[in-house]
Amino acid sequence: MKFSENWLREWVNPSLSTHDLSEQLSMAGLEVDGVEAVAGDFSGVVVGEVVECGQHPNADKLRVTKINVGADELLDIVCGAPNCRLGIKVAVAVVGAVLPGDFKIKKAKLRGEPSFGMLCSFSELGINDDHDGIIELADDAPIGDDIRDYLGLNDSAIEIDLTPNRADCLSLRGIAREVGVLNNLDVTSPDVVAVEGTIDDVVGVKLTHGEGCPRYLARVIKNVDVSKASPLWLTEKLRRSGIRSIDPIVDVTNYVLLELGHPMHAFDLAAIKGDINVRLANENEELVLLDESNVKLNADTMVIADDEKALAIAGIFGGLHSGVTKASKDILLESAFFAPDAIAGKARQYGLHTDASHRYERGVDSELQATAMERATALILSICGGDAGPVTEQVHADLLPKSKQVVLRQSRLHRVVGQSYNVETVTNCLTRLGMDVTFSNNEWTVVAPSYRFDIKIEEDLIEEVVRVCGYNNVSNIAPLAQLKMTDASEAVRSTQSIKSLLLAKGYQEAITYSFVDPKIQSALFPETQGFVLPHPISSDMSVMRVSLWPGLLGVTSYNQKRQQSRIRLFETGLRFVPDENQPQGVLQQNVLAGVIAGNHADTNWSNDDRAVDFFDAKADVEALLKGTDKVNDIEFVKAEHSALHPGMSAKVMLEGKEIGWLGAIHPEFTKLLGVSGRVFVYELTLDGLKGRNLPSAKGVSRYPANRRDIALVVKNTVQTGDLLSFIRNLGVNQLVGLNLFDVYTGEGIEAGFKSLALSLILQDVDKTLEDSEIQNAVDRIISGLASEFNASLRE
Repeated sequence: MKFSENWLREWVNPSLSTHDLSEQLSMAGLEVDGVEAVAGDFSGVVVGEVVECGQHPNADKLRVTKINVGADELLDIVCGAPNCRLGIKVAVAVVGAVLPGDFKIKKAKLRGEPSFGMLCSFSELGINDDHDGIIELADDAPIGDDIRDYLGLNDSAIEIDLTPNRADCLSLRGIAREVGVLNNLDVTSPDVVAVEGTIDDVVGVKLTHGEGCPRYLARVIKNVDVSKASPLWLTEKLRRSGIRSIDPIVDVTNYVLLELGHPMHAFDLAAIKGDINVRLANENEELVLLDESNVKLNADTMVIADDEKALAIAGIFGGLHSGVTKASKDILLESAFFAPDAIAGKARQYGLHTDASHRYERGVDSELQATAMERATALILSICGGDAGPVTEQVHADLLPKSKQVVLRQSRLHRVVGQSYNVETVTNCLTRLGMDVTFSNNEWTVVAPSYRFDIKIEEDLIEEVVRVCGYNNVSNIAPLAQLKMTDASEAVRSTQSIKSLLLAKGYQEAITYSFVDPKIQSALFPETQGFVLPHPISSDMSVMRVSLWPGLLGVTSYNQKRQQSRIRLFETGLRFVPDENQPQGVLQQNVLAGVIAGNHADTNWSNDDRAVDFFDAKADVEALLKGTDKVNDIEFVKAEHSALHPGMSAKVMLEGKEIGWLGAIHPEFTKLLGVSGRVFVYELTLDGLKGRNLPSAKGVSRYPANRRDIALVVKNTVQTGDLLSFIRNLGVNQLVGLNLFDVYTGEGIEAGFKSLALSLILQDVDKTLEDSEIQNAVDRIISGLASEFNASLRE
């Protein structure tokens, strides 16, 4: 928001310098981004009147003038401006004047004619870039007055950067209100008097989309002269606020926008057929905008339409064919309240950002429409003339924002800020902010005004009190708090301990975006439809991830393309899986995912140079699962996954429930993902890794352990994991160790079978095991395997 300091001081004039005023605004939360002079540094320029203007005898493009600057004699000045003519008031740099750039005005001769000064343009005074002609001042400009005083050029343009919740300060009225409160001064606002209609012409209004537009005002103004120039005071205030003058109708609507903070729009009445209808656009309905771009409107876009066509995008941008032009004679003035939810994000859909959309997205005072209408009407009539009709208003009162009652507890204020405030101070502060305040039972009950739609909770009121009373006035007292140990169960593994395990194994942690490329995700997970973002950062980051794999594989590709041959990465985070049974229709799961690629180990004289394989990834997963309390209930089940190689993939099961997947990325996705070589991935739910196997005290046997090796022949279809689980669950008390140390197929083993060599460690805490006891335990295991898996001892 950019504004003129002098304009602000017309509303409220604190005894502060420009620097102190800027500092005060910044400390009140309205951060000042910059302060700059509204004109260049010059002196000796006065108001003059052209009393004679004739053609230069020796130059076709020059004129010889006599200028009255209030001195005893008229000044002869040669001027080349095309708009120089008899009778106009101009800015005259007399001899001795110094213009921007240290340009001094001296007596001169131009093509043989004497010149005692210069008639100045806006650009020559450093006001703006307009150098098409000299400045034309109002007819009542006092001759001889210093132009700096007459135009108020001893002024600064202040630009403030507002947070989105302070849309009430996107106007002079809002900023003046803040300055008045901060300095305990009254604010003098311009008188807005209702304009009596002189004609009966009206245009009907229908609010088909009342949720998006609960209030709409329209007024016909006929016989306006749009060719008239906007007065200098108006164009100067607009210029100093960063808005260029276009025509008096647009200038007035922009002026009201800056002054009151309410966007308005004017239509050419001749372009409107029938009534005004605020509705949603038809799918692919087309509209040519004021910038001559042609847009196809989405069905969720609100438009201002007549009985035949859309006229404008509501609250954002007008249409070209219904816009006011120099030829317009009759106009329809619009003043409406559009709900922020109906406008938010719509301008960006069409690549637009306007002053109107900027305000409507953040919120506009829902009680300001009539005031803005009367203010704009009066200004248009005073500048362009014309006849105004009555105001047509349609309103859905039940859909307008309602003021919310908020309670501020005195104890809460003291606890949050760390100091006490006088009751009268807080009451006065909130009252001057325009709020309805009552105090009883050590708490303030506050109803915010319609322009403070950001006041919703108790903390908002605390912020207002501290902000107005001054952040610098808050006592520098260190807060006191009771320290309490966090509740942590020894039976639960922390996420950090799980990460530390992977870091010790040579992994590096990655953090990727929660939104991914829809093409990659749909290829890897064709059966799962991810949530599409309504306003994505880019097209390749437009869906929420259903797995951490796409992000990790993107990082893998990035590193491989930068000559990193060995990849070890992991990530923890949320995945978002559609599930109608979950809140908002999405299951948010905390998972851990990893990826490995390249060499098994860094190149070293003691290591073999081999690529990673399935069992390297499986070993890392087993290391993660080893510390859990249900390690013996975990199974790796051969299964197929759409993203994984069918011969190198497994489902990780815990007590019969799936907790993750492990495998090699399917070769058909190598090009799509941009990875090279065999890449292995895994993903596990963190809940499945959290349980910890707590240590329990057991007696240490003083007696020797006995090892027995057996070689079993089973069919190739027998899963080794199933066989080992069966032995562990068989209930052989003396069995304290079980290990598979060899798998053999080939000579001596029948086709379709394999030999599994197992070592059995048997030990008793209380005695030395006798051979018969050891043999009985081994026989029991062998007979059980024979019965369950049709296993036999290898001969």
